[in-house]
Amino acid sequence: MKKLLSLLVLLPFFVQSQSAERFKDEVNAIQQKNDSIWDATKPTLVFTGSSSVRMWKDVQQRFPDYQILNNGFGGSEFSDLQHYLDELILNYNPTKTFIYEGDNDISAKKRPRAILKLSEEILKTLQDEKPQMEIVLISAKPSISRWHLRRKYKRLNRKLSRLASKTNGVEFVDVWTPMLDNKKVKEDIFIEDGLHMNKKGYDIWQQTLKDYINLNTNPN
Repeated sequence: MKKLLSLLVLLPFFVQSQSAERFKDEVNAIQQKNDSIWDATKPTLVFTGSSSVRMWKDVQQRFPDYQILNNGFGGSEFSDLQHYLDELILNYNPTKTFIYEGDNDISAKKRPRAILKLSEEILKTLQDEKPQMEIVLISAKPSISRWHLRRKYKRLNRKLSRLASKTNGVEFVDVWTPMLDNKKVKEDIFIEDGLHMNKKGYDIWQQTLKDYINLNTNPN
């Protein structure tokens, strides 16, 4: 009986680890790509998170004054990012890190409170390892395909905003509001799937994020 209880206690950790391993090949590919482009002598900005980051192919070109690594991995959730903090963030000693997670967490029916707990753990790990690194939490975005979940996304965004406001070195940037038109999501900023953005969508992100990019970018 004791062995069974111990197994039940450890089961969630095993499941989470196995789930995160689904991104092993993608994370390895990201690292290999970075090996060929990353200059460790220059201040580095890391963008990571789910497919809205991964598909932002021209983020470096949009912010040419900075060295940017796009370490997004599609379909990821906060728990996946937590599993790969070294490989996607810490190994590159970034001056600043932009994180976009939560979109898939809500879609996977995770509660905002549970998502917030994970984000708190991630922030603590990052700040313990790199106390001078700035962190920007990008809000969950609205989308056509997930508009029915908007109340949960808005609740999560409020929690992430409050977390950032009480955590030194952490900023929250709201991409939700500028992607709306009269309280409805803009429909011409997405590709056919109604979830991922086209150039117009990333134009909004660029305009919204530019002031956060321009904060202190001195190397650690």
